[in-house]
Amino acid sequence: MRLWHEALIEKLPRAQLLGQHRECCALRGKGWAKKHSTVNYVFNYSPYKLFQYHLEVMNEMKIRGYHPDESWFDPLYRGQKCEAYLELKKITQTLPIYPEHNESYLESCRENLKEKGIII
Repeated sequence: MRLWHEALIEKLPRAQLLGQHRECCALRGKGWAKKHSTVNYVFNYSPYKLFQYHLEVMNEMKIRGYHPDESWFDPLYRGQKCEAYLELKKITQTLPIYPEHNESYLESCRENLKEKGIII
C-alpha cells in the first residue's frame, strides 16, 4: 500500500496508475482507518483530502482514456460495501495535498519505482 507522490501521478505507468486507483478506492471504503505503515498519515486528515488525491488519479485516468466509475467523483461515496458519508466538510486543496508528500517522499517514491525497473 502506497500513495505515490502526487507529482508522479501523470508519469506513472499504466499498472501503477490503475493500482493507485484501486488503492484509493480501498482506502476510501473499508480500508479507512485500517493501519498500514506506508499510509497511516492519511488517517490524520479528513477523508476529503483522500478524495482530492483520488480525484487527481482519476483525472489522469480520464486523460489516458480510462473510465473510472463516476460514483467515485462524489466525495461522499465509499464504495458498494460502505455507507456513504452523510457529509464531509469541503477542504481547500493544498499543494501538496498531504504535507508528508515533500521532496524526501518524492525521492523515496522514485527509488521505489526504480527498484521496480521504472525510471521517472
